[in-house]
Amino acid sequence: MKGFLEDANYSIGLLDEGATLADVIDNCIYEHTHTGKKAFYVGDLGKLVRNNIQWQNVMAPIKPFYPVKCNSTPGVLEILGTLGVGFACSSKSEMALVQDLGISPENIIYTNPCKQASQIKYAAKAGINIMTCDNDIELKKISRNHPNAKLLLHIATEDITAGEEMNMKFGTTLKNCRHLMECAKELGVQIVGVKFHVSGSCKDLQTYIHAISDARCVFDMAEEFGFKMNMLDIGGGFTGSELQLEEVNHVIRPLLDVYFPKESGVNVIAEPGCYYVSSAFTLAVNVIAKKTVEYDKLLPSGVEQTRNDDEPVFTYYINDGVYGSFASKLSEKLNTIPEVHKKYKEDEPLFASSLWGPSCDELDQIVENCLLPELSVGDWLIFDNMGSGTLGEQSTFNDYQRPLIYYMMSFSDWDEMQDAGIASDTLMKNFFFVPSCIQLSPEERFSTAA
Repeated sequence: MKGFLEDANYSIGLLDEGATLADVIDNCIYEHTHTGKKAFYVGDLGKLVRNNIQWQNVMAPIKPFYPVKCNSTPGVLEILGTLGVGFACSSKSEMALVQDLGISPENIIYTNPCKQASQIKYAAKAGINIMTCDNDIELKKISRNHPNAKLLLHIATEDITAGEEMNMKFGTTLKNCRHLMECAKELGVQIVGVKFHVSGSCKDLQTYIHAISDARCVFDMAEEFGFKMNMLDIGGGFTGSELQLEEVNHVIRPLLDVYFPKESGVNVIAEPGCYYVSSAFTLAVNVIAKKTVEYDKLLPSGVEQTRNDDEPVFTYYINDGVYGSFASKLSEKLNTIPEVHKKYKEDEPLFASSLWGPSCDELDQIVENCLLPELSVGDWLIFDNMGSGTLGEQSTFNDYQRPLIYYMMSFSDWDEMQDAGIASDTLMKNFFFVPSCIQLSPEERFSTAA
């Protein structure tokens, strides 16, 4: 299929107003049905543009630094770089990816809490100075390998809704911040700010109030040691919902105005990852095997049986799983029911079903129990909101290759970029025109390049 590649030489299908995301998916399924039925993504890069506009409308002047590990595909990184978004990197390879886009070191933060000495040296050589730290051993390691490092002290947050103090894997306490400042002073390391992170699963936004108050205490503490702090990183945890974004802004804005007003000279940044990319990617998978199972083995414990014994129950195996695109589901099973691509009648019966990946591993369960029409081997299922987690990784499992990635953008989103003057010459070379899929047969779709 011309114009859609999953490597750095990617292209973006520019859709006219008659073409839709569903048309793109239909065309890709048509092509894959005839060439190998491989799982694939369709990435709507225009969604990144719209999300960035939404961020600027709601959260400005807080600057976003996108966590590269969330989705490191070239289309995403180049669009975000063109939009002026900064990048939060957790490894040498991520820093190199971003640098290849021409992003200046000032717009890159090294956020890995457990850094390898060799990668700290790489950051130093590349001029990437801002990095996070939450303990004295890490502080000493940084001082030995990066004399120009500028540190953000990563402080722990507490989720009040958990009923007890949250056991944070990373982040230091307020009490320990004084010790870290003493060590930094002795080692001659600069501390320039504070970072905290509130999980997107946190139900109580009051957690932000406590975190910002704690950050202010650390800033005040730093003055005693002569550190000139000028950066506050409020982390990630943004789900992509405009409502959640507005709720967070409603909570944090008054505190930022009081504790870190504009005249203080403190730059407030954030690390929205899923916010940008989760809803921008749709995954299509193919049913590769099917079997009928006993109903009581399918139901989760505690669920009452409410079916007739003569109703079939199905287990479906698809060509992607937790060792690929569904890696985040190892710890949390998928709650959403996929869309069935084939047409079926509204009154067609639904059957208890479970979905599994191709590995034959007992952990490779994607959906534990859902109601679906009866599927056949070769049918396609569509999963929405699949843009964060594993995209960009190159590993394979049991010889199952990673899904292809097809990028698209609507003309209206393209015009939005043009009007804002944010489309680079390099990025423009990757676009090609796609006529309305409504007017073309499947064989003709995507056959015309600009």
